[in-house]
Formats: sequence, structure tokens, C-alpha cells
Amino acid sequence: MENDNENGEHWYVVSNAEEVSSPALLVYPQRIESNIARMISVAGDVSRLRPHVKTHKTPSVVRMLTDKGIRKFKCATIAEAEMTASAGATDILLAVQPVGPNIDRLLELKRKFPSVTFSCIADCDTVIRELSERSASLGLETPVWLDLNIGMNRTGIAPGKQAVDLFRLISELPGLVAGGLHAYDGHIHDHDLTVRKQKCDEAYTGVTFMISEISRYHHGNIKVVAGGSPTFPIHAAREGVETSPGTVLLWDDGYGKAFKDMKYLCAAVLLSRVISKPAEDLICIDLGHKAVASEMPHPRVKLCGFDNYEFVAHNEEHLVIRLPEAGLMKVGDVVYCIPWHICPTVDRHDLAYVIKAGHVTGKWSVEARRRVISV
Repeated sequence: MENDNENGEHWYVVSNAEEVSSPALLVYPQRIESNIARMISVAGDVSRLRPHVKTHKTPSVVRMLTDKGIRKFKCATIAEAEMTASAGATDILLAVQPVGPNIDRLLELKRKFPSVTFSCIADCDTVIRELSERSASLGLETPVWLDLNIGMNRTGIAPGKQAVDLFRLISELPGLVAGGLHAYDGHIHDHDLTVRKQKCDEAYTGVTFMISEISRYHHGNIKVVAGGSPTFPIHAAREGVETSPGTVLLWDDGYGKAFKDMKYLCAAVLLSRVISKPAEDLICIDLGHKAVASEMPHPRVKLCGFDNYEFVAHNEEHLVIRLPEAGLMKVGDVVYCIPWHICPTVDRHDLAYVIKAGHVTGKWSVEARRRVISV
């Protein structure tokens, strides 16, 4: 995707790179704007979007989205929820079941931001009852979405009688409101869109079943939040479903290679420098585990401007690369890299350098990488 157009073949190059301490995260707002426009076009209406903030974790991107009329968001941590509310969102779903002190932290956010609707997912009787007890004791009303396991086997309850009973429990307990159904299908990431759609549709039959069963006693509209980025265009075609893409906003090399049908632009780059030349055909750059997501095998980054290279070693502060051009490079040279997995890469950086027209123009705080902001 890095040569795909908009600002030319070398769109990632920074003219004043001497102002950037490496390793650094660079963000390109013009490209983010392009991705937002495409996301809205696919959804058809901003009301059907609930973008996930876990990818970017920045108030600046939230504001770019609210400027387009998007008000609903999804998040993974209490800190992300607080950051999103502070940036102007009015409807925020915590897409991780709160347990322990996080229940009180969520309720504290409701008191700190009384004009914002905070909701959460849940999949078990114990948490639902605890949410009810604590919400009611504070005179609050908390929307709770029933988290369905539609094949990922990570969280959620399988569609069926027990799940229907849990939805009824949410509807009846004091201090709670039934928000709807949450169905994440992150296990579906087939490269072929036809296969991906088939698997997505098959998984969604559990949601359809739940809607049918719940409608027997629940006469209101049953809302659904479904999918992530890979299945976003599929769920966007379903009537009445809220979609929650996240990676589409910054994109990365992994998704760019996997999902050719999704024409988003890479909008985040890592700037690194050669810090040593241990052998004639080797360079070592300052892009260690602490600067880029390293939970998967190599390639963990794509080197911009190079075609043939091999990753030799990767440690906390160092990445050693073998490439034919090593002899032509010198210590201090800038190397641009596109992450394979952008979400946990952003989480390694406190700030991002903002690049406009090939020039550093400012910095964005990656505020929600913190576990605690104020609550």
C-alpha cells in the first residue's frame, strides 16, 4: 500500500527529519481523512458507525471523527473511554466485560461525564448482577450489551437459551438497561472476500437467532454492534447493524496485504535510524521490541524503499537487517518502516509526530496508552 498514490511514491518522507528523535511514530492526517471518508462511504451513514479507538488511542483522531458527525465509539479500556469522552464523544461502549475495580471506574466515568452515555458488554450472571447492584446504589442507569460468542471463543456466551435468559436478566434488573447484542468476529480474516463473507454470514446466524428469540418478550428495537475491520464491509450491508472498524483509520502492512478488497491508506509510519553497521551486509536500526509490535513472527515491519532484505535479530532496542544496500548506508541514516500490526505499535509510543505536506508540523498525545488517566 505504501506506493498507492496520494502523495506520490515517497509520501512517507519527512523533510525535517532532524527534528524527530528516533524511534518515532509518524501520523499523516491527510491520509487519515481519506480513510475516514472511505469508512463513512462504506457504512452509508455515520449513525451506523461505532469506530474502535484502540488502534489510535488519540484525542486528535476522535475529534477528526466527531467533526464528521460520528458520535458513537467503542473502546477496550477505561482510559480509552475517558479519553474518548474528553474528546467530545457522546456514546461510548466499553467492549471488555468490566470486573473488579473496573466496574467502579466505569460508574465513576458516568458521574464525571453526565452527558455521555457509557455502556459495557457482559456475558455472565455474576458481573451483570454486580453492575446492577452498584449502578442502582448510585442512582445510575447503565446500558449493558450482551456479549455473544459467535466463533472466536475468546469472550461472550454462545447463542442459545442461556444467552436469552441473560438478556432478560439485563432487561429486568434495577440500574441496568438492555443495550443490545455485541458480536465480535475477529477470528474471521480470510483474504478472499467471498470466503470471508460466507464465514461472516454463517457466524451471524447466531445473532439472528438471538434477535428472534428475544423478540418474543422484548418489544423494543434490539440493537446490534458487530464485527471489526476485516468484516466491516460485510456487516455494513446488514440493515440496522452498527459497525466498529478500528484499524481502517491508520491501516498497516498486515491488513494491506491480507485484505486487497479494502482500499485504505497506511497513515502511520515508524521513523528509525541506523545506529550501527556490524558487518558489510548488515545494518542495525533503533527499532526494537519497545517501538514496534513484536507478538508475531517477522516481518514485523515493511522497510519503505527497499525490496530485498532479511531480518536477522530483534531485541529490546535493536533490529538487525541484512540487505544489499547496507554498504551504501551510513550510521545516522533515516529508515522508514510501515508496521505489520499498527494497534499494539501505537501503544508503544507516548506521542506521534504529525506530518503534513512532508513536514513535521506538531505532535499528538497518544493519551489512552496509559492505563489510568484520572479515574
